[in-house]
Amino acid sequence: MVPADQGGRVMRADRLADEIPGLDEVLTAVDAFDRALETGLLRPRAAEASALAEFAAALTGSPLAARVAEAAGRAASGAAGEEHFTALAAGRAALLGSAHDALMARVEEATGRTSVAVDTPGAGPGEPVNLMVAARSWLSDLARCGWRGIDHDVVSGAARIVSAMLADPELRRLAALLDGFAAELAASCPGAALEHVPVRRWADLWARAMLLTLPGATASPVTAPATGRLLPLGVDLQEHATAVQAQVHAVFEPEDGSPPFLVRASVSAPKPESVVGAGLWQLLRPHLSLLAAVGEGRAMEVRGMPLTPEGDLIWSDDHARPGEPADAFATARVALPTATGRATAPLDRHPAAVAVPVFVDGYAAAADEDGTVVLSLAGHTLAVDTDRVPAAGPLTPEGILASGACIGLLRWDAGAFRLQPLAVETTVRKKAVAVHAGAWAGGTSDKAGIRAEKAATDAAAVLRERAGRLLRK
Repeated sequence: MVPADQGGRVMRADRLADEIPGLDEVLTAVDAFDRALETGLLRPRAAEASALAEFAAALTGSPLAARVAEAAGRAASGAAGEEHFTALAAGRAALLGSAHDALMARVEEATGRTSVAVDTPGAGPGEPVNLMVAARSWLSDLARCGWRGIDHDVVSGAARIVSAMLADPELRRLAALLDGFAAELAASCPGAALEHVPVRRWADLWARAMLLTLPGATASPVTAPATGRLLPLGVDLQEHATAVQAQVHAVFEPEDGSPPFLVRASVSAPKPESVVGAGLWQLLRPHLSLLAAVGEGRAMEVRGMPLTPEGDLIWSDDHARPGEPADAFATARVALPTATGRATAPLDRHPAAVAVPVFVDGYAAAADEDGTVVLSLAGHTLAVDTDRVPAAGPLTPEGILASGACIGLLRWDAGAFRLQPLAVETTVRKKAVAVHAGAWAGGTSDKAGIRAEKAATDAAAVLRERAGRLLRK
């Protein structure tokens, strides 16, 4: 939606609303498998057998067709083993991967930007086999009992596996997934009493964990050194009850003069439930100096920073220093339209992984009857996902309604493309004023932010004192 007279490419919002051929059929097949997983595959009934057959039929003609068909047949008879559950998880990932690719193709068509695949040598397997087998065994038990059949005895089987994995840095990614998944399941036991089951979410977690137990899946990514200028666009803050992650989206301009491309830099930290709002930044700042640059509106000069083929910077302050002031909206208007994306890693190909930085300008914002904020431009509309706007910043739905330009992430959710705002531009006394969701990342003078930071500091001090008391005992 960038007007051509501003030097950018025009984003065709009409293409985002058009139907994507085959997408509904793919998601219907995935839903069929997820229904079977909800009930469990220990003693499947006719309904589960039919759902598995529908799922397997969707993969006809693919390289996985024969293995998934065999696995579906064994599962329908209640005789599936670990290798069959692994094949079913792979088939599910393949279907969702095709949905991801179709969505990304539509996004590229709408934005005029392309994604480039970067070839790198693969990483060799090195994980302890016994732990991977134990994890697969536990996940297979979950598939047999189903979400309606879970109890504390089944769910608690993950505890020893997670504890053993945490000692190995190569396995912490899988350990964190299993730990969080088991915690969600434990909080929902017994499954038979659940009024609502998050069928898609739990099936996503189950299938991803199952595939991460395969040799080489959790190996450290192969990287190449990157040198150049990093121009931040905004921060996506993701919060869970016990963890928080900040992901900075930026345009990277290589020092050698090659075309700019999109990158991400992420930092995660465990958190107590009492730390919320602006206090979250205290947990993240010590691990990512880039957050201070975002808060100050500066570029970063990086030299030899490890970069994955997917565009993720493995951040190290030893490879970075603050650069000149860099306005995010200037970057969005000038550099973003010419920046290419990087292809998504195979295991990350999922509709939920679609998060493409875009710049939207010259729209009219309004709220629907249900309160949904909608941007209108040239006769087309784009819904805004205000639920993703973090409380740890000054950006609010009211600010979005008063805006005329927006930097955001284009996502796909609930069957439609939606825009997650990272920053908006409004006019105050005839002057353009930018409001960023991550404005408090590096610190703030805002009164509300200061209060939240103080509350977080007090809560952390109390927790440290209690922890010290327990250790002394």
